[in-house]
Formats: sequence, structure tokens, C-alpha cells
Amino acid sequence: MVAVEWSQGIEDAWSDVASFVPKLIGCLIILIVGYFVAKLIAKAVDALLERVGFDAAVERGGVKKALDKSKFDASDIVSKIVFYALFLMVLTMAFGVFGDNPISDMLEGVIAYLPKVIAAILIIVIASAIGAAVREMLDATLGGLSYGRAVANGVGAAILVVGVFMALDQLEIAPSIVTGLFYAMLAIVVGVTVVAVGGGGIGPMRARWENALTKYDEEKPK
Repeated sequence: MVAVEWSQGIEDAWSDVASFVPKLIGCLIILIVGYFVAKLIAKAVDALLERVGFDAAVERGGVKKALDKSKFDASDIVSKIVFYALFLMVLTMAFGVFGDNPISDMLEGVIAYLPKVIAAILIIVIASAIGAAVREMLDATLGGLSYGRAVANGVGAAILVVGVFMALDQLEIAPSIVTGLFYAMLAIVVGVTVVAVGGGGIGPMRARWENALTKYDEEKPK
């Protein structure tokens, strides 16, 4: 009886090994081939973005200052995101060879989140480009005025801030905190205006408005 059980145990072990080894080989092949394919696609994306002027569009906005301290430019960052996104898919396919497992489930969750990351990056880039364009336009229009540059910078920064809040909302990072912070900023602006104008600040505000209008009349020919 003991000999029979021992023999059966060895046969089961060899059967498990025989079924596992082909899966392991298939997993390694998928990983190796997928890695190089993802690398090639990422390089192609990097070259395409540089050709269409993606880096120049980003550098026109405030994002340029954040990238100055990095060894990567905007197209490099996007291409790396593309590479890791593709390689996550490769990993999912590779581990899928072994059937249902928690690693595949986790990777699928990460892959499902990646479109939100890409959308957030695009929002930041677009908001930065729009803010830079509006700032340049206002600077050119109001450049002859003493307050022209301040107005241009303020409007450009406001557009970028709105873009950052939109990107955080897209990423679903602490949505209640982000939304609350945004409304808090609006409340501060409205509250300061109400207090300054209606809460005993009517006289000083009237004087400042008169000074502003007088200055406007003086600088209007410019």
C-alpha cells in the first residue's frame, strides 16, 4: 500500500511539473517578445511626438519649469508611460497563461486606471498651452500698461490651476478633498470681495476704483 501511494505521488508530481514547465516557457517567451515590442512602440511614439512639436507645445506653458530639473522632456515621459502601459498588458498576458490568479487581477486593475493617467497628462498639457497662449496674447495687448504683465500672468496661472484641478479630478485622487479645496478657493475669493465691498470697505473700494478708472483713462491711449 505504501509503495502504491509513493508511486502515485511521484506520478502526480511529474504530471504537475510536466504541465507547469510549458506554461512557464510560454510566460517567458511572452515577456521577452512583449518587452522588445513595447520598447519599439515607445520609441516610435517618442519620435512621432518630437516630430509633431509636442515638446515645443509643452514648453510654451508652465510645465517647462517643472521639466527643467528633469533629464527627460515631455515626449520622453509620454513614451515611457506608453512603454509601461504596454508592458503591463504583456505581463497580464504572460501571467494569464497560468489561468486565474491574483496577480493578473491586480494588473488588470492597473491597466484600467491608465487611461485616466493619460487623460490627466493631456489636460495638464492643454491647459498649460492655453494658459501660455492667453498670457502671451494679454501681454502683447496690455504690455504698454503698468499692470498689463501682472494681469497676463494672473490669467495664465488661473487657467493652469483650473487644469490641475481637472487633472486631479480625472485621477480620482481624494475627490472629496480636491472638490472641497476648489470650492474653498472660490469661497475665499467671493468672501474677500463681499467683505471688502460690503463689510465696511465701500469707501476704500470706491477710492481704489476711482484711482483705477483714472489710471485707465490716463493709459487708455497706450
